Amino acid sequence: MNIISLYISNGHNYVGHHGRDAGTNQIQEVQRARCVAGRGIVGDRYFNREKDHKCQITFFDYSVYQNLCEKFQKHGKSTAVFRRNVITDGVDLNSLIGREFEVQGVRFFGEEESKPCYWMDQAFCPGTENELKGRGGLRARILTNGTLRCLTPDGKAD
Repeated sequence: MNIISLYISNGHNYVGHHGRDAGTNQIQEVQRARCVAGRGIVGDRYFNREKDHKCQITFFDYSVYQNLCEKFQKHGKSTAVFRRNVITDGVDLNSLIGREFEVQGVRFFGEEESKPCYWMDQAFCPGTENELKGRGGLRARILTNGTLRCLTPDGKAD
């Protein structure tokens, strides 16, 4: 699995906002993300939420993003709009549900699909929620401490 982008945010924009406008917490692209077993990503909104929370880290497939851009002719939007932590390439994320897996020496357990919600229609464009059903990403627990890094343009971890 290749890591294309890493994101963290210190606050929620959608969770707890039902019936109101989305929040305005910025999402920050980072080159490294420090993962803490059982706790989450340091600096992220889910860090220390509760012991063994199923959403300590989220993954999203870059090819799904590319498909959405083509389908809706929406070019120039960042992958950050999906508010997932790790943008990946080279793996079927749904195949990791219910399994342990390793990325850059850090072990994870794939809990469930990161199901899309109606906010996706606002964040990307109308129709996105429906298009993401079954491919909204992966929620996972962090099993071992470690640091994830983005790939450099030459395909090596930073």
